Amino acid sequence: MQDVSSLVAQAREGRPRAVARLISLVEGASPQLREVMAALAPLTGNAYVVGLTGSPGVGKSTSTSALVTAYRKQGRRVGVLAVDPSSPFSGGALLGDRVRMSDHASDPGVYIRSMATRGHLGGLAWAAPQAIRVLDAAGCDVILVETVGVGQSEVEIASQADTSVVLLAPGMGDGIQAAKAGILEIGDVYVVNKADRDGADATARELNHMLGLGESRGPGDWRPPIVKTVAARAEGVDEVVEALEKHRAWMEERGVLAERRTARAAREVETIAVTALRERIGDLHGDRRLGALAERIVAGELDPYRAADELVAELTRN
Repeated sequence: MQDVSSLVAQAREGRPRAVARLISLVEGASPQLREVMAALAPLTGNAYVVGLTGSPGVGKSTSTSALVTAYRKQGRRVGVLAVDPSSPFSGGALLGDRVRMSDHASDPGVYIRSMATRGHLGGLAWAAPQAIRVLDAAGCDVILVETVGVGQSEVEIASQADTSVVLLAPGMGDGIQAAKAGILEIGDVYVVNKADRDGADATARELNHMLGLGESRGPGDWRPPIVKTVAARAEGVDEVVEALEKHRAWMEERGVLAERRTARAAREVETIAVTALRERIGDLHGDRRLGALAERIVAGELDPYRAADELVAELTRN
């Protein structure tokens, strides 16, 4: 068993090994997870969480690395959660974004962690919310969460980040990208990366057009900016940071940041509660109560919804 209070104290001092152990406890759903979260709770709420998402090949890892460099120049501590597809063999992270961010490996002000999705849909790992809490409590000023390459429905990052950045690139089926309403509805900042390629201006125009369709923003509402970058050469990255800071200031001024964080906490509680109920229901397989309800359904005495209501009532009563 780990000494949780000691690990938390060491993480607050910026010791990467302690941070790694805490995140491992999270990923492994350790029996000490409740103790970890209780210890971290008073220490969180200070980090600015930025999510980066987009289709495969748009340069998410390169852009994330460039943002790390920009924030470090400002003297900020940065945490990175790079969510990768799971290996079908080991269950671990398959791509290993830390390899592509090796420039920051020796920087004590940067903590990078690859996390496997382990079959979880939505572009994130199921343990991401708790891992974000660990990095927040460890003193990170900015946490960059890079999702796996996403499609139209994999937009969960919008519910986990304070600000969501959607990346696109020219020459990658721009019309199809722009038509993916699921992606385009979640962005607070849009980045057209690889802007040195032909078609970058056309991609930005098409994106601007798509964002304007059906727009119903009122005076003072946030209109997502479109920034063109060449992340591999760090071109346009300062403009992205500026756009992020403007969005953060806008959210703080209007109370949107607090609303988003409250909604995020509510979803986290709901997920934990539903998971606990699912585990309890799973324990009922072969149980006489579940069998008795099934027999009544087959006999026409009960419908499945009434049966489910009775089962939930009994589980919550116990």
